[in-house]
Amino acid sequence: MKYLVAFCCFCSFSFQAVAQSSEESVKQTVQDFFKAFHAKDTVALADFAYGYVELQSIGKDKEGKVKLDSQPYRTFVKSIGSIPDHIKFEERLTDYIIKVDGDMANAWTPYEFYMNGEFSHCGVNSFQFIKIDTGWKIIYLVDTKRKEGCGE
Repeated sequence: MKYLVAFCCFCSFSFQAVAQSSEESVKQTVQDFFKAFHAKDTVALADFAYGYVELQSIGKDKEGKVKLDSQPYRTFVKSIGSIPDHIKFEERLTDYIIKVDGDMANAWTPYEFYMNGEFSHCGVNSFQFIKIDTGWKIIYLVDTKRKEGCGE
C-alpha cells in the first residue's frame, strides 16, 4: 500500500512539473513574440503562426458601440514591417495567465501600449496555441483595446 501511495505522489509531482514547464514554455513563446514585435522583425513574427491565423480586435467605434475588427495574421505582420523607423511602440505586459492541456494552450496577457513613449491604450491579449514539433505556434489571437480602466 505504501508503494502505491509513493507512486501516486511521484506521478502527481511529475505531472505538476510537466505542466509548469509547459506553462513556462508558452510564456517564453509570448515573450519571444513581443521581442520580434517590438523589433519589427516580420520574418520572426511570421514564424509564430501555424497555418492560417485570424487576428481580431475588440474595441469601440466613435459612437461608443462595440466593434470587432478582423484581419489575417499575415496582414498584421506586413503592417508591422511598414511602420517607419521613427515610430517606436511598446506593449508592456502586466501579467501572464497561462493554461495548458496537452498540445493546446491559452495565454491571457493584460497590457499597456505606448507609442513614442506616450500612453496610448490598454487591454488584454488572448493567444491560442498549438504545440508542434518545433514548439508552440499561434492558431488564434484576439485582443481588446480601451482607454478607460487602465493602470495609468
